[in-house]
Formats: sequence, C-alpha cells, structure tokens
Amino acid sequence: MAVHLQRELEKLKKRILSLGALVEERVHQATRAIENRDIDLAHQIIQSDHEVDEMEVEVEEECLKVLALHQPVAIDLRFIVAAIKINNELERIGDQAVNVAQRIITIAKREPVDFHFDYSSMAEKAEAMLRKSLDALVTLDLDIAFNVLTLDDDVDEIQSQAYDKIRNAISRRPERVGYLINLLLISRHLERLADHSTNIAEEVIYLIEGEIVRHGKY
Repeated sequence: MAVHLQRELEKLKKRILSLGALVEERVHQATRAIENRDIDLAHQIIQSDHEVDEMEVEVEEECLKVLALHQPVAIDLRFIVAAIKINNELERIGDQAVNVAQRIITIAKREPVDFHFDYSSMAEKAEAMLRKSLDALVTLDLDIAFNVLTLDDDVDEIQSQAYDKIRNAISRRPERVGYLINLLLISRHLERLADHSTNIAEEVIYLIEGEIVRHGKY
C-alpha cells in the first residue's frame, strides 16, 4: 500500500508540474504581449485559458482520489493539502495572465497617450517568482522558497510606483482616464500574479517544515 501511495503521489507531483509549465508559458506570453502590445498573442492567451482550467480540475480530482483511497498521514497528507492549494494558485495565475491579455486588447484599440510606464522589470520579477516557486517545489528547497517571498516586496514597490505615476498622468490628461486606468490594471494584475506565486512558495515551506507562514509569519 505504501509503495502504491508513493507512486500516486509522484504521479500527482508530475501533473502539478505539468500545469505549472503550462501556466508559466501563459505568463511568458502575457509579458511579451505587454512589451509589444500584441493583440494576436493576447487573444491566444484568452482562447487557451480553458486548457489551464481543465487541467486544474483534473489535478484536484486526483488529489481527492488519493485522499479517499489511501488516507495519507504526516508528510504525505501535507503534500496532498499543499498540492490542492498550489493547484488552485496556478489556476489563478492563469486567470491573471488572461486579465493582462484583456487589458492589452483594450489598450491596443485606443489612441495612445504621451505617457509610458516600463513594465519589463515588474513582469520579469513576477515571472521569475513563478519559476522559482515551482523550482522550490521540485527540489524542496527552503532557500528558494524564501527568496520568492523577498521578491514579492520588489514587485509591490514597482506596483506602488506605477500607481503614483499613472495617478499623476490622469490628473494631467483626465480625458484619457479610461486608457490610463487600463495601464494601472496591468500593474495590478502583475502584482496579483506575484502574490499567487508567493502563496505557492509558502505552501512549499509548509510542505517541508509543517509550519504555516502566511500573513507575514516568516
């Protein structure tokens, strides 16, 4: 029974990582869409979102099946609990990529304004956070997981800068508030994407140490 359970857990881990790879690709596409104002790529992200949703449901069903059939305890139970939460966070990251794509489509259809905010650093950090959180899951590396939590502060700071700059731009160009609000929402979606990656890292810490580190408990 124990050998069979370990095989099921390993299979489950591979499925989560497959979902993670799919979501990573969506996030990478979203960052490229931001850089290039690429409507076609944005539409591609939106139209393929069902793939992430379907895989998320499959992973959750697999988690519940393992719980019902094997009734795992200790570290194995922690893995299942973490897997369910990580699975949900990955689906939400996919949703944030879709949200970015929707903002890009809206912006690209409108006349640009004489204002630019460089999202490249924020997008790169958010993408790195997702990659590192999944690396931490693969290697069960606490240092990598805690590094993700540190990077989240950097993303929050950039989002704050975006808010201040776009707020000032709105005061100068109130007739273009709709366009500028969409720029602000891009920063908000990237910040939320980073938050979900942080949540994954926190679940990895829980998996390794059995300690909940949410809400600043680290």
